[in-house]
Amino acid sequence: MNSFVFENSTKVCFGPGCAREHLPGLLAQYGPNVLLGYGGGSVKASGIYDEIMGLLKQAGKQVTEFSGIMSNPTYTKVLEGVRLVKENQIDLILAVGGGSVMDCCKAVSMGAVYQGDLWTDYWENISPVTFDPLPLGVVVTLSGTGSEVNGDSVITHEEKHMKTGHDYPRCNPRFALLDPEYTYSVPMKPMLASGFDILSHIMEIYFSEPQGPNVSDEISQALMRSLIHSLRIAKTDPKNYDARSDIMWIAAMAENRILKLGKKLDFQCHQMEHQLGAYTNCSHGEGLAVLHPAYYRRIYKDGLEKFYAFAVQVWGISPEGKTREETALAGVEALADFIRELGLPTTLRELGVDDRLDLKAVADSCSIVSGSFRKLTRQEILDIFMECK
Repeated sequence: MNSFVFENSTKVCFGPGCAREHLPGLLAQYGPNVLLGYGGGSVKASGIYDEIMGLLKQAGKQVTEFSGIMSNPTYTKVLEGVRLVKENQIDLILAVGGGSVMDCCKAVSMGAVYQGDLWTDYWENISPVTFDPLPLGVVVTLSGTGSEVNGDSVITHEEKHMKTGHDYPRCNPRFALLDPEYTYSVPMKPMLASGFDILSHIMEIYFSEPQGPNVSDEISQALMRSLIHSLRIAKTDPKNYDARSDIMWIAAMAENRILKLGKKLDFQCHQMEHQLGAYTNCSHGEGLAVLHPAYYRRIYKDGLEKFYAFAVQVWGISPEGKTREETALAGVEALADFIRELGLPTTLRELGVDDRLDLKAVADSCSIVSGSFRKLTRQEILDIFMECK
């Protein structure tokens, strides 16, 4: 394994009723003024808003609401949150929602303290964070990004057509409340798209050096098998607690940095989807579902042994009567079949992308990552986008 430094400072409370059990004690550690960040109406329709607001009021907190946080949160929305924090002398930010809400509130927690150019210094230039952001806690209602257990904050700068983020350990939430029952109200389509985002995170860690046997890859194989099994159950039985609790914890395991130890990391497909999202505001998980098979068909021979193991160990494909290349490719096709089984889109057109989008401009804006089995050229990225039309 490669050398590494491991750090994770988030306190995780997991299980049904964990907000009622743990949030009052956690709130007591902070001052009276709380910024409550959330998205649209779903958190209110589900009753989660009323429960969290009741707990905040019982704790004697003054609550400022920061609502309307959108999927693919924008830098403009971040600045709105920063303004609310400063105007109301906020002591704690509490993000209630999925990855977009958590990411936006992390960025607000940085902007509340930092006096310089937040976007340029920490999203474009990836400067080291040398200050403590405003304290942030999260209540997860949609499992997918794993943002609850890391310092990553993916934000879209609309004017610059940039969607990017970086994992800053100092930006980890102070605490994360993970109640699988809070995810029951999520509609099927976003639940499955977010589930695929979890799988994508694990695959992009798995499909990178080192190629030989290592602990991270062994764990990743087990998590991928469990996730595939649980997503199939949740698709037919959305309130199956065992399935939803497994999905929730796998999302956290995928992004709490443990799997990444000793790995180079790929995330080229994530880079491509981020820029596609910057230009189209498409669903992140759905965009990944469209791009992954095409990307892996292009690179599987460069990481043949890992793709072979993926086919055999994750999808249970028998190598009998097949070459190693044929077996590896069968694993990629099994992934493509699973995407169709979940009912996720398989083309850009299904994402709502039409011929008006300049795919070359999108491809030219994509970063080229260094951790993949083979560095793509921007022409190859364009070719993948064209193949996915």
